[in-house]
Amino acid sequence: MSDKIKFEIEFVIQASPQLLYQYISTPSGLSEWYADNVNSRSEKFTFIWDGAEENAKMLKRKSDEFVKFSWEENEDDSFFEMRIIVDEITKDVSLFITDFAEEDEVDEAKMLWENQVSDLKQVLGSK
Repeated sequence: MSDKIKFEIEFVIQASPQLLYQYISTPSGLSEWYADNVNSRSEKFTFIWDGAEENAKMLKRKSDEFVKFSWEENEDDSFFEMRIIVDEITKDVSLFITDFAEEDEVDEAKMLWENQVSDLKQVLGSK
């Protein structure tokens, strides 16, 4: 493991877990909010931003619950995970993000997630 710091952030999303899962687990869903374009072949996903490509492997997934990816160029055990949490009492749906960043880049990484999840909420028609 490198010097990367693990961080977690949570976003309340007004959408069903099933719909939200489509947006975090499929190339077409991810390309609507996470990257300019996303392609996949089996577990390998290619994320494209401004013409630059980043490859990730889907390590695990559970339908309507979570997806976990690892960037191919990582030389450590870091990953990013998007987990759908449903509050048992209120039935509120949250997207719980786990990611890693260098110590001096954690705030920037959180801001990037906030911007991307804001795009996701707009696509979903969530507040």
